[in-house]
Amino acid sequence: MSAITPALDLYGAGLRGDAAELWARRRDGTRVRLPLDRWLGPLTDADADLLDRARAPVLDIGCGPGRHVLALAHRGVMALGIDVSQVAVAHARSRGAAAIEASVFERVPGAGRWGSALLLDGNVGIGGCPVRLLRRLRMLVEPGGAILVELEPPGVASGAEELRLEHGGERSAWFPWAWVGVDGVAATAADAGLTVTDAWERSGRWFAALAQP
Repeated sequence: MSAITPALDLYGAGLRGDAAELWARRRDGTRVRLPLDRWLGPLTDADADLLDRARAPVLDIGCGPGRHVLALAHRGVMALGIDVSQVAVAHARSRGAAAIEASVFERVPGAGRWGSALLLDGNVGIGGCPVRLLRRLRMLVEPGGAILVELEPPGVASGAEELRLEHGGERSAWFPWAWVGVDGVAATAADAGLTVTDAWERSGRWFAALAQP
């Protein structure tokens, strides 16, 4: 393999179409193909069903190319996407979605006044510690606001590890990531000072709504 390539560069190449196949490799050697087609494609039924549950204004963390923010805008719902990828933010804006380049762990506009926060497409794994991430989102949403999270299906235990991105002969450095299973979301939410108010499945994808008790 060639020299290490920043993970954000490889992710950006995938969004631009330069990397037809983008993979996440685990330390045990297994790898998973990232669903670029879904991220860049139209809203799915599962996405639409989740957005029906979102309370305005909506903050989409790790918005990627902005399909959720754009769909909310088309519904007349105020929404903002944030992403650390400059390419992702540019792509979202080119589609007409409101998005800014920012980390959820740094300054975020409207802190404490968001009606809903979205953690979809595996973004509950950002930073490698879901409890820390959810505690941060608890500070960003308004009292009574909801955090809508995509989860792993039943039978998949929650966990954390290091991953790296790969495309062809390019690879990124290892970075922390995590996942939360629907079976373990109540415990993770409780550790973050939240409760699960609903959990559901749509089109083979699993979700939960979290709120302050």
